Amino acid sequence: MTRADKSSLKLPDSVTDNPTVTSTVEREMKLAVDDHFRLPKLPGTPIPRRLLTSTYYDTAQLDLAHAGITLRHRVERGQQAWQLKLPLMKDRLEVELVNRETIPPATFRDLLFLHVRQKALLPVATLRVWRAGIRVHIDRAPVTAVTIDQVSVIKDGAMIQSFRELEIEQVNGKDDSLPDLERQLRRAGAEDHDGRPKLFRALSLAGPDPDPAPASDAPAVDYVRWALGRHGRWLLAHDPGARLGKEPESLHQMRVATRQLRAILRAAKPLLIPEWADSLRDELRWLGQLLGQARDLDVQLAYFCKESAAMDAQDRKPLTAFIAHLEAQRSSAQEGLLKELRSGRYLDLIRRLQEAPRDPITESTMTLRDLAKKEFTKLRQAIHQPGHTLKNAAIHEIRIKTKRARYAAELSEPAVGKPAIRFINKARVIQDVLGIHQDAIQAEVYIRAFLKHSTSARAAFVAGRMVERQRRRRKKAKEKMKRLLSSLLKRGEKAWG
Repeated sequence: MTRADKSSLKLPDSVTDNPTVTSTVEREMKLAVDDHFRLPKLPGTPIPRRLLTSTYYDTAQLDLAHAGITLRHRVERGQQAWQLKLPLMKDRLEVELVNRETIPPATFRDLLFLHVRQKALLPVATLRVWRAGIRVHIDRAPVTAVTIDQVSVIKDGAMIQSFRELEIEQVNGKDDSLPDLERQLRRAGAEDHDGRPKLFRALSLAGPDPDPAPASDAPAVDYVRWALGRHGRWLLAHDPGARLGKEPESLHQMRVATRQLRAILRAAKPLLIPEWADSLRDELRWLGQLLGQARDLDVQLAYFCKESAAMDAQDRKPLTAFIAHLEAQRSSAQEGLLKELRSGRYLDLIRRLQEAPRDPITESTMTLRDLAKKEFTKLRQAIHQPGHTLKNAAIHEIRIKTKRARYAAELSEPAVGKPAIRFINKARVIQDVLGIHQDAIQAEVYIRAFLKHSTSARAAFVAGRMVERQRRRRKKAKEKMKRLLSSLLKRGEKAWG
């Protein structure tokens, strides 16, 4: 990655809050098909044939593509729109701005500043896509759109490459028919797709993550450098979505990357220059706390909206007002987040993260197994703490140490192999249970705030019901913990001894 020039890291005054910007989470699966493939008979309605002409923009060095981000100007039947696709775990966040400008809009340039900086955004490929297919229905409700794209890559007005691919896009997030549909399409002749977006195929690029792990016998320091670079890029890839503030998962993944970087710096401290590692961890802690304020509100908003949907109308009314109160808090938190993400402190942190894989590392004979074992030992001690009765404070401490042990295991996994993978998988399960327990505690805090905000008798009744639910959630989580923690320790003993 190109070395960041600290003097050039100056963000624009604001990220434009444009009401015409819309966003959707794109959940799709791609399959490869040849020229002879035909869709099998599926229940639903045909999708009329469409012609989509997309011009993709990037820097000359393809900085966006390397970050798994695409920016395009799309034309369909005279309608023009700018579309930005951002990584989102296994999905992608598609952000659209309808306008007729012929240059990338300032709104998107603001979001992409850390990737583009002062570089020009240039057209790098034009794709012409004929799309047709079927909208699949189950019980008269649309669940997926199955389409075949005939793609032509255009240069200087002439077609220089063409290919076909099949897309299954989920249109109902609650539907679980995708595996059955995939099996039908495979029986009809569809095969594995290489996972690359259309732009990558057009430019003959490898996938968005071309940075493989070091060889299993590589020195531990090589893994540390690789992991710092990998998670640093993951944080940077989710910066635009966190700035936009329309999809909670973007901010969540940015926060996860922050935690993973801190855990790596902690676990690998014997391999690092202490002053350098400690100061970088301090800055990541600051960023984690900043992101955590907004993330906690996202979690509670999702929970209370779900609770509200299950209530009777008379009980929902006071809760609706409280949800509006939380949304106002979340909006205020987003303003504060954007202010800090434009600060010199944040920009300097990004510079340091980009330089981290190349910064000096001390000599040490410690192995990745040693590092992971050290974090597992701390977790084991927390679980076996004298007088341990799974009280809230102890559970929270176990939750923190489980995360650290898991991240250290992930660092060592390429070298340790299956024992590490089994430990990681078990740690994920217990993390989910510990997370539910913590979320229930936080929810009760917000419920009490709701009661202060809404003082009616109906609000008190609703609050009492919800507090009781939180206590049941905690009790249920605790009932699972003992067995899961015992199983986790067994996996850890097999992996680390």
